[in-house]
Amino acid sequence: MDKILKEDLASFRLPYELTECLRGATIIVTGATGLIGSMFVRCLRALELDIRWLLPVRDLRKAEELLLGNGNDSHVGDIVLIEGNITEFFAHAQHDADYIIHCASPTNGEFMSRHPAETFLLAVESTKAALDYCRRKPVKGMVYVSSLEYYGQRYDDDPITEVMTGQIDHQSPRSSYPLGKQAAEYLCFSYAAEYGLPVSIARLTQTFGAGVAPGDKRVFAQFARSVIAGNDIVLHTCGKSAKPYCYTTDCVAALAYILLKGKPGDAYNVATPGTYVSIRRLAEIFREMFNQEIEIRVCPEDAGYAPETRLNLNSDKLQALGWRPLHDLEDMLRRLVESMQNDKK
Repeated sequence: MDKILKEDLASFRLPYELTECLRGATIIVTGATGLIGSMFVRCLRALELDIRWLLPVRDLRKAEELLLGNGNDSHVGDIVLIEGNITEFFAHAQHDADYIIHCASPTNGEFMSRHPAETFLLAVESTKAALDYCRRKPVKGMVYVSSLEYYGQRYDDDPITEVMTGQIDHQSPRSSYPLGKQAAEYLCFSYAAEYGLPVSIARLTQTFGAGVAPGDKRVFAQFARSVIAGNDIVLHTCGKSAKPYCYTTDCVAALAYILLKGKPGDAYNVATPGTYVSIRRLAEIFREMFNQEIEIRVCPEDAGYAPETRLNLNSDKLQALGWRPLHDLEDMLRRLVESMQNDKK
């Protein structure tokens, strides 16, 4: 484990009122081998709250290596790994859980474009299965982890609150992701309204930090690898799309706030104020901070990127719950690059 990740886990904190709600709980996390899911487990484990973790995963070996560190045991102490299909896990699970963090989702745009049916159905069917589980079991709270792509395409820099929407091309395979998120969110709202389920929604902006996988294809990881290697930053679009960002540990804290203080059926934007920049500007900041000898080049390529959009997420609603992010954009980038440098040593 690199130094930055160790620092993140050692310094992670939640208010006493939240930690006491979680103490001794049983929590299901889907997508626990992804960046957000794995960091949620790691951060809360670091608080030593005697939480029992039930983690349905598709790749048992990957989960063992990432979360257990030994690669040869699917049940160690507080963690139980269950290999298989997430939807089937919820449909047949006999385990009782107090809370659910539903993170499972593809993150690769090229995969979304090539497999639109699978992308859309994973969002809808897995979320329905999780909600039906909540109807059968005495679950105290669930968070569905959605995305800023819920908002589709918008073309100005006005702050976006949770009641707004934009345009989505219903004839594009890449739209399988935002349309799946919208459908899954509506399921959560419907189950909360009709059945009184304690489910809330976290609309995450792009989130990164220590622990990003070496082969991550998202732009922040590509930019970080370029400045570390001394290679030019290559943009595959004009870089006009803009969004805010959030650091991994700040995102984990946000999920805890939404889980324990969020209103059932409501959605909450998760984004750090003051971090809204275009992709082009993000590339320039990477260059300015880490390697001014390299250049920024534009080489258009169709790799399943989301269409151009400007999504200036407003997080006031989340901050009203008490959440306060600790990392600004420069700090996020610095910690990301140092973590990726450590990972190469």
